[in-house]
Order: sequence, then structure tokens, then C-alpha cells
Amino acid sequence: MPMHRVFTHTITIAAALSTCQRFFSPAGEELWVDGWRPTYLHPADGRTQRGMVFTTGSGDDFTVWGLADFDALSGYARYSRVTPVSRSAWVEVRCQAAGPQATAVEVTYSMTALTPAGESAIAAMEGGAFAAMIEQWRAAIDARLPQLCAATIR
Repeated sequence: MPMHRVFTHTITIAAALSTCQRFFSPAGEELWVDGWRPTYLHPADGRTQRGMVFTTGSGDDFTVWGLADFDALSGYARYSRVTPVSRSAWVEVRCQAAGPQATAVEVTYSMTALTPAGESAIAAMEGGAFAAMIEQWRAAIDARLPQLCAATIR
């Protein structure tokens, strides 16, 4: 049986829900994730929409992403990601207002190993490592928050 794990962690961002939710689109992440440079396949302009397809990484980290669900009004996005040499995952981002200028962001990765390398990658997320990764997201967003709030994100 392939290794399968589900990891969830919630962070709070000091921005209104209507602003914060777009930080977790592929184009939005380009503004705060160092080295995040998706290659947009559909639509080619990288516009966030259900059914979009893009790739990231190279070599063993080459990953194909698809946006399965996206609802800006409810603050929900669900991505499929497959790193062919190691693992597959569903990534869910749920944004919920936590005040007028605060948003709770719940991030869930449901990961399945495709190979022994995938088992190692998944095992590396256990024991608090996933939560630490998502906390790094919070820190990166906080460091760029004024620019993110002012940005036009497709």
C-alpha cells in the first residue's frame, strides 16, 4: 500500500478576506514565494480560473498542477499536484474572515507516495515540519503585506 498522509495547519494573515484569498493563487504566490515561477499552460496568461494548468520546478522537482476548484467568494481553492518521480497531492486552501482585517488560512496537503522518494518526501513533512513550512508562508506574506495588498493579481 502506498504511503498516504494528510497534513493541516492554520495561519492568520493581517488582511481582509477579500484581499488575502488572492495571495494563494498561482500568480499571487509569485509575489511572496521566493523562486516560485510557474509556467502557465492554460490559460497562457496565468489568469486564475478553475481548470488552469501550470508547472513548477525541474528535474526531480518538476511538478504539474491543476486548479480543480476555485471560489473567490467563499475563499476556497483546491489544487491537484503531481511530482511524477515521487508523489501526488491535493492541496486545499480555505480562507475565512477572522475579523475586519484578519483572515484565517487553513492549508491541507493530502499526499500519496508514488515511489520510495515520495515516501521520504512525505515522511519529511511529519513531526511538525508541515506546520513549520506553513508558518514560513505566514512570515513571507507578513514581510511583504503592504505590497501584496496594493498589487493587482490576475
